[in-house]
Amino acid sequence: MAFDTDLAGSPVGGASEERRSVGDLLICIDRAICVGFEDCITAAPGAFRLDAEGIATFSEPEGIERDRLLAACAACPVDALSVLDAAGRRILP
Repeated sequence: MAFDTDLAGSPVGGASEERRSVGDLLICIDRAICVGFEDCITAAPGAFRLDAEGIATFSEPEGIERDRLLAACAACPVDALSVLDAAGRRILP
C-alpha cells in the first residue's frame, strides 16, 4: 500500500516519515513532528519505541490489537502519528 495523499487530497508521506502496514491500516510516523512525549508507547507498549534521537519509531506494532494501536496513535499530542485505512481514507488524526 503506497499513498502520497489520502482520499481527501491531504499530503501523506515525506522524507521524514516512517510507514508500516499493520493489518488493514497504514500507520505513519512523522519524525519531523514527533517530540518524544512517549504517549504512544504508554498506550501500546511494544508497538513503538524511541530511537537514539528520542523520536518515535516502530517496534512491533503487528503484535498489538487494532483498537489499542489506534488509541496509541490518537494519544500523540502533536499528531505525529497518522493512520489510513485500506481504502486510503485518513482515520487519524
